[in-house]
Amino acid sequence: MNLSILIPLLNEEESLQELYTWIIKVMQSNNYSYEIIFVDDGSTDNSWSIIEGFSNTDPNVKGIRFMKNFGKSQALHAGFAKAKGDVIITMDADLQDSPDEIPELYDMITAQKFDLVSGWKKKRYDSVVAKNLPSKLFNWAARKTSGVELNDFNCGLKAYKNVVVKNIEVSGEMHRYIPVLAKNAGFGKIGEKVVIHQARKYGETKFGMERFINGFLDLITIWFLSRFGKRPMHLFGAMGSIMFIIGFLSAGYIGVSKLYHMYNGMRYTLVTNNPWFYIALTTMILGTQLFLAGFLGEIILRTKNNEERYKVAREVNF
Repeated sequence: MNLSILIPLLNEEESLQELYTWIIKVMQSNNYSYEIIFVDDGSTDNSWSIIEGFSNTDPNVKGIRFMKNFGKSQALHAGFAKAKGDVIITMDADLQDSPDEIPELYDMITAQKFDLVSGWKKKRYDSVVAKNLPSKLFNWAARKTSGVELNDFNCGLKAYKNVVVKNIEVSGEMHRYIPVLAKNAGFGKIGEKVVIHQARKYGETKFGMERFINGFLDLITIWFLSRFGKRPMHLFGAMGSIMFIIGFLSAGYIGVSKLYHMYNGMRYTLVTNNPWFYIALTTMILGTQLFLAGFLGEIILRTKNNEERYKVAREVNF
């Protein structure tokens, strides 16, 4: 199978028919063998009924319905697990991503041998203050932190080799950082393509300003996981040991200093009256806690239970 088109969605009943017709037109004009996987992330409108209607008349249309809204990352995770195409294309269901971009993205994966190609919405039709400027700042920070030179981490239109999506773990709100996850997994040939960004035709955006705040926090998380996710003791243990040693040596110095003053008949104060004693004690306590945090992290990594992070209510055509 050439292509798997993966579309996570939430309450997009107005755009689904137009999107489906558009995708079919592109698939047929290029003679692709394909599947279209809709992942309904707990829609409360008629989105699932429309998807079922597609699947009843077209065996290439497949659907997954979550029991409630679990998030876009979980929707992508579920779709990646089911995708069978040599190339997987992800796109949003709101018609802001153009299916006409699919052939070029497919060629970049198959002919130019990219592992992953990310869309870049160079010209956007979103609010400048509410979305464009925060997005530019967010993408700049993501480039500097991750080392992946992409201009638009948030673009939902991306193309992947099948082997890439089968070897990355998308969880939490990490869908923005799939290129970083791919790089950390050893897939180094990551490209970018300028794509058309269309104004939203129906409904309202499901993402507000909070997504950029969450995005920065997720960026810190993925930076930490990429460096210390397998060995948290290397960070917390090292920091804890250093702090404990500094505190212990400081406390020892305070005690020796008092004994020296006593031996030589010099004026001295009680150790407990010296503010530096409490600073040293606090440093030792913090060092011990950091060391224990690293130790517990190592134990959790070795005993963690990989439970499903979402519940599927129904599937069609799988």
